[in-house]
Amino acid sequence: MPMKYAYEDLSDDQFEELIVFLCHELLGISTQAFAKGPDGGRDAKFVGTAELYPSQRAPWKGVTIVQAKHTNGYNKHFSDPDFYSKNNESTVLGKEINRIKKLREKKQLDHYMLFSNRRLAANAESEIRAYLSSECDIPESSICLCGVEVIEMWLKTFPKVAERAGLDMVDSPLIVSPDDLSDVVYALAKHKKDTVEVETDPPVPRTPYEKKNKINNMSDEYAAATRGRYLKETAQVQKFLSAPENYEILKLYEDVVDEFQLKIVAKRKDYQTFDDVMNYLVDLLFARDPVLRRNKRLTRVMIFYMYWNCDIGSDGNVKTH
Repeated sequence: MPMKYAYEDLSDDQFEELIVFLCHELLGISTQAFAKGPDGGRDAKFVGTAELYPSQRAPWKGVTIVQAKHTNGYNKHFSDPDFYSKNNESTVLGKEINRIKKLREKKQLDHYMLFSNRRLAANAESEIRAYLSSECDIPESSICLCGVEVIEMWLKTFPKVAERAGLDMVDSPLIVSPDDLSDVVYALAKHKKDTVEVETDPPVPRTPYEKKNKINNMSDEYAAATRGRYLKETAQVQKFLSAPENYEILKLYEDVVDEFQLKIVAKRKDYQTFDDVMNYLVDLLFARDPVLRRNKRLTRVMIFYMYWNCDIGSDGNVKTH
């Protein structure tokens, strides 16, 4: 049965671990795990004769440096301007060029492998490989670019790798889908643009704010800052969601909070404070949806409203929602 994992739903650490286990098969069991070097880079390394790559008949020999560049974004590509551009040193790949050059000059790199859960078209692969070869003085035959399609193929070839890496969705990080929230925020943004709202008192939280913050381990500073910034807009959110003509939007909102709450309950132990949960949620949503990125303040308002309204987080009762 073919396997397909939601690679964007992995944490950076999980993705790196997956790549190391894959390199155990391709290069050899002595592949060293990812570690931060003295120059701040994060590489894995294999020294010796590769087991299988590029082939058993003509394997790489020497020092192979391995990098893994993970993204939580949907449908990302190697050719995206934030990842690769000949004229921009601040791209993901551009920031690595000087490091790779130095390793090459110090004879600490014979071969280079770059893994990413991005799509890699054939023309982009040729262009980027030639660029790396030219900039870093590495033969093109000693450069391997591995997009998500190749990773998927190799995981089918080595089915035990995913198992060793623990790619079980129960153990995945706190990942939520932005799609329904995107629709809610888009509708609310349009409503705010088309109407003039009279400021009214915010809704009364089902559990007192200070009590809920203690239950969820939210810091006083974070609680005060978010309340000061977003509380005044919660009345408008509640009024919008409760309007009869917005029934379908309300249903989307309810689906969102159901998903968010279930994920938070399952993964709460991974985050020291609820500040971390809120920040992680917002950062992830911005990274994965352009509508939410364009409406950052409104997205933060919606997340705060969910918490204020006791739709996410614990209220101290056995039932969490």
